[in-house]
Amino acid sequence: MVLKLSGEAFASDAADETIDGAVVERIAKELTEVRADLGTEIAVVVGGGNIWRGATGSATGMDRATADYMGMLATVINALALQDALERQGQPTRVQTAIGMSQIAEPYIRLRAIRHLQKGRVVVFAAGTGNPFFTTDTAGALRAVEIEADVFFKGTHGGADGVYDSDPRTNPDARRLDEVSFDEVMSKELRAMDLTAITLCKENSLAVRVFSIMEPGNLRRTLQGDQIGTLIH
Repeated sequence: MVLKLSGEAFASDAADETIDGAVVERIAKELTEVRADLGTEIAVVVGGGNIWRGATGSATGMDRATADYMGMLATVINALALQDALERQGQPTRVQTAIGMSQIAEPYIRLRAIRHLQKGRVVVFAAGTGNPFFTTDTAGALRAVEIEADVFFKGTHGGADGVYDSDPRTNPDARRLDEVSFDEVMSKELRAMDLTAITLCKENSLAVRVFSIMEPGNLRRTLQGDQIGTLIH
């Protein structure tokens, strides 16, 4: 499986703390236990929004491509933090980046990533797709398709525990959907992921499970078949 984690999932509520070590350690512990107990091959795609967002820089007048490349570098910082936490749990881990930086990570090579997974290593994909104008949701969908994952998990944060029929942050009557089709997500603009990622998953029949990663134990329950969050298929 491929798990997409937003950068914000690594942060604490403190305004001056971009990476909360305790939060990263908890996520790493859950991944390690799931890998050991269930034998699931796990790849993780990380965002960088806790450090930098390309859209934020672009909104202030910065060149969009430059701002996006900065965001890609932010994802590498998060990937290294997760790798360190996983290794301290005793879980062998490899970071692969879409932008070459051989002193700290491997370049993304599809067959090498698959081989790492087969050997029981967790693979963390960083730097998005390596191209500006694409989100890490799209990077997650792309990597999931490339390595022939069975399912794509999107772990949310900030109280969102699935896909809603409207924004739960502004509408107290918003209803969480247990299941929804790709076509409904696109036609109703449900904003589960960006449209490029949704289209890629639809065209490759890759189911997506959206759930809260901030609730301890949710990852295991999801893999064991509990119907939590929202299934997009």
